[in-house]
Amino acid sequence: MLRQSLFVFFVLLSALLCRAQQASDTTIYFVNIYPGSAIYELEGHSAIIVDVKGRMPIAYNFGVFDFNSPNFIYRFVKGETDYKAVECPAMSFLAPYVDHGRRAMAHELNFTPEQKARLVDLLKENVKPENAVYRYNYVKDNCATRPLRAVELAAGDSLRLAPAPFEANSSIPVTFRNIMRHYHKNYPWYQFGIDIALGSGIDYLLSRREMTFAPAELDKMLVNAEVGGRKLVSHSFAMIDFPEDNAVDDATPWYLSPLAVCWLFFALALALTVYDIRRRRVSRWFDAICFGLLGLAGCVLTYLIFISVHEATSPNYLYLWLNPLCLLVPCLIFVKRTSIVLNCFQIVNFAVLLALLAVWPFLPQSANPAFLPLVGAEILRAASYIYITRKAK
Repeated sequence: MLRQSLFVFFVLLSALLCRAQQASDTTIYFVNIYPGSAIYELEGHSAIIVDVKGRMPIAYNFGVFDFNSPNFIYRFVKGETDYKAVECPAMSFLAPYVDHGRRAMAHELNFTPEQKARLVDLLKENVKPENAVYRYNYVKDNCATRPLRAVELAAGDSLRLAPAPFEANSSIPVTFRNIMRHYHKNYPWYQFGIDIALGSGIDYLLSRREMTFAPAELDKMLVNAEVGGRKLVSHSFAMIDFPEDNAVDDATPWYLSPLAVCWLFFALALALTVYDIRRRRVSRWFDAICFGLLGLAGCVLTYLIFISVHEATSPNYLYLWLNPLCLLVPCLIFVKRTSIVLNCFQIVNFAVLLALLAVWPFLPQSANPAFLPLVGAEILRAASYIYITRKAK
């Protein structure tokens, strides 16, 4: 344990002391940490390290939150998550990333002594108790955008960022959702949940500045960035030298992915539909479970759309498919006297689902591929119920 601690200490110390000749006693680094294994680490993390000659380097971290704070989960879902800006010794800040094997790139800011002084003053102002807490926004106001804004204010001019890697190497639209999908590719169930919960607010084409919400993208954008007609960064180096995706979990096997599971569900729905039509009886237990789950998901969407203050949760066109009205099926399907009401619901539901499939390519919201078999299964079950009850009459 002591040997490992000494190794961590000397790795970090050598990294922080490895810099070019300086024109002043203060060196400031914009540091980007590459993705980790936890879902809140998948786009990376950013911070600023201030190294004053003769003093212990200090890290300014805008990404501190407390899972144990009262009602954290509820407030996170509602969009009322508070993050905090803190200062701490750079060694303490970087040590966990060494332990977890996460790459950290440092970019020395090409600032004049006056700009460095302004930035330090801004950072110190931000970590004061009365200013430290801020309302976190996953894509608009986070651990990367906050320190970047402080750098811009200290520079006294607008930043001209270099192209983002995703922008340069991808043939698909550069949107918040598509960047998330890139970094979540090994976590398909997490992305599946995001694609349900977040609506069309994350599907518009981004400006280069908006792409900086992902620190791993921002890292490459800083290297050739300019401010005030000169380069923002004098030089860059790996403060913690691991491969970029070293800490990310292995990919989910294809047969456990949402797409495979949802197509398996569709196959089950298709087989049951054929079986029900042949015997002219509805498998009520299956419909109760299927539509019950869809209805519960619709209740969550109702909360996100109408109560949550997350700006990206509304509008959400999935509400045409996932809504609380689906709960009518488990509530009414076992009561014969309500068959007329349920039949009317299924007719309307069937028409809405067909219309949704027809217009989906033209909607301003990108769908997860796993949604198609689920919508198809719901169409099959609605159609079979309508057909069988009509034949029974």
